[in-house]
Amino acid sequence: MTAEDYGARWGAHLRDDGSALFRLWAPAVDRLRLKLGDGDEPEMRRHDDGWFTLELDGLAENTPYLYVLPNGMIVPDPAARAQASDVHGPSLLTSPRFAWTAGEWKGRPWEEAIVYELHPGTFSRQGGFDGVRQKLDYLADVGFTAIELMPVAQFSGTRGWGYDGVLPYCPHSAYGGIDGLKRLVDAAHQHGLMVFLDVVYNHFGPDGNYLSAYAPDFFDSERHTPWGPAIRFEEPAVRAYFLDNAIYWLEEFRFDGLRFDAIDQISDLSETPILEEIARGIRARFADRHIHLMTEDERNIIALHPRDEKNRPVLFTAEWNDDFHHAAHCIATGEEAGYYAAFADDAAGHLVRVLSEGFGYQGEPYGPRDGKPRGVKSIGQPPVAFVDFLQNHDQIGNRAFGERLTRLAGEEMVELLTAVLLLNPQIPLIFMGEEYGETNPFLFFTDFHGDLAKAVREGRRREFADFGHFTGEQAERIPDPNAISTFEASMLDWSNAQTPAGRKRLDLFRRLLEARRRHLVPHLTAMTAMQAEAVRLGGRAFAVRWTMGNGVLLMCANFDDLEAKAQEDLSGFDAVYESSEGVLSALADGRIPASSVAVMMKRGETQ
Repeated sequence: MTAEDYGARWGAHLRDDGSALFRLWAPAVDRLRLKLGDGDEPEMRRHDDGWFTLELDGLAENTPYLYVLPNGMIVPDPAARAQASDVHGPSLLTSPRFAWTAGEWKGRPWEEAIVYELHPGTFSRQGGFDGVRQKLDYLADVGFTAIELMPVAQFSGTRGWGYDGVLPYCPHSAYGGIDGLKRLVDAAHQHGLMVFLDVVYNHFGPDGNYLSAYAPDFFDSERHTPWGPAIRFEEPAVRAYFLDNAIYWLEEFRFDGLRFDAIDQISDLSETPILEEIARGIRARFADRHIHLMTEDERNIIALHPRDEKNRPVLFTAEWNDDFHHAAHCIATGEEAGYYAAFADDAAGHLVRVLSEGFGYQGEPYGPRDGKPRGVKSIGQPPVAFVDFLQNHDQIGNRAFGERLTRLAGEEMVELLTAVLLLNPQIPLIFMGEEYGETNPFLFFTDFHGDLAKAVREGRRREFADFGHFTGEQAERIPDPNAISTFEASMLDWSNAQTPAGRKRLDLFRRLLEARRRHLVPHLTAMTAMQAEAVRLGGRAFAVRWTMGNGVLLMCANFDDLEAKAQEDLSGFDAVYESSEGVLSALADGRIPASSVAVMMKRGETQ
């Protein structure tokens, strides 16, 4: 039997009868042995295409195993589903069996998505998947409809963001492993919550990746990413590794979708690019479920987000829209260093363009890229093809001191921008704790040791060279990513949700999310394009109208300290939200008060 007969799938697969099939692509070696927990080291069969296979009987779940290279080097399975300890130790045989209780769950339409991004290790003091599971009642009650987990694939150590994973099939044991993750997804579905997973297909972490020892062609020697060697997707075995991985998460764990990290760092010269093949494969395999695929791509492109004649995504569902964040952040803080320089000249103007057209940069010269053009025209995209946010793991954690917007801007400004985020037709994403105004930082943290820990610490300080004030003594104050205190400082302090300020912010979120559910969500499917008209009202004041079916959504906002003139025809509009009493009546008089947001809806006769 050839590797092709097995489907060229990676990993070890335990059958119900106790037999197991082991597969590894190791083209750089001519011999390979399997080391089992009892000490046996049977020889594996080598196929002409570099695959090694072995079938054995009488094996049990959790049997430890490793691969032995001809030089005596012992390595874990790069497609391990579980590890006995860390990324350097034995892998474990696993079974896909699980007693699902939400078996009829088919997901929710994308238009209903209100995404809550969280880090499993710092979301609760308990940590891990069970710590998240205990808060599902709360998340559903506030009004969120989806949670998005930062990467959970096993990385070196027990603390980390997850983007340094080296075993992409293995839910980290520090979080609760396979069973803990399945319990979380199952419970979330019982609460009506979708669950998305952030996956990293652009690089491997620096500690625990042994692929180069037996499959150097897994990587492209001519190209590097900012985080390590680039992956060679033109190789069929490499493609199989990632194609199967995406299916694995959606099928075995019943995730409702995936977020693909930094796809601008994925290069593939194949006739069908790997990302397109992954998306098409998922669409074909899960036609009976709502599956949503998000991309992170700083290029501002739309080629991966086409829609069919029924306005359904053909490939990917939506793109994380950094331009919304950058413009809103400049309005809130006045910052203009680093990449904020490209938005600080007219932050309100950039925000208006994002709200009415999708991207803020659509081919114009972009300062952080040395003036090179960034983006393409996006006005033809539906608003739900964009995911907006005021904060996320990157935009907080990639600050030197991990400050949240709550620490950087006034309460009133944050609440105004929150209303703009949650009541515009694009899909909103909230970072954990944002809903009650968490003040603890979210820092960059790792669990490396020795020279690697030193390199990460020093590299972290070099990252802020573009922000001129982070030099000398100030740079030395940047928290050490490897210190456990850095990790602990990043944990949510749930007592903040019980303070008067926390309860006030939570009440705002509940009201805004209920308004979105009632007034916006029912009309989003009909929006096949942005269908928006925007008007600047002077300074940082503006109005945007979106046609939603045969209705109209109107948002008026003023981020200045002085009122502005407004000439909006409000006849037929009903109130959806006003940031303070009197804003709507002032608009009716042709004025938009200082520091205010108002949203109104005009419904057609048939609605």
